[in-house]
Amino acid sequence: MKRKLMDILACPFCKGELVLKVTREYEHEIESGTLYCSLCDEYYPIEDGIPNLLPPDIR
Repeated sequence: MKRKLMDILACPFCKGELVLKVTREYEHEIESGTLYCSLCDEYYPIEDGIPNLLPPDIR
């Protein structure tokens, strides 16, 4: 995932701002981490460079 995506990504439920926490990055590509919505108090994983914005109960 590229950091530039943070400009357009939003929480899929409330459309709130997501906070990025990177755990692994390689050559300007985020390989793993989380996206956090403080309004919903929900975390969305980033795995293999792909953010998973599906609801927690169907991930």
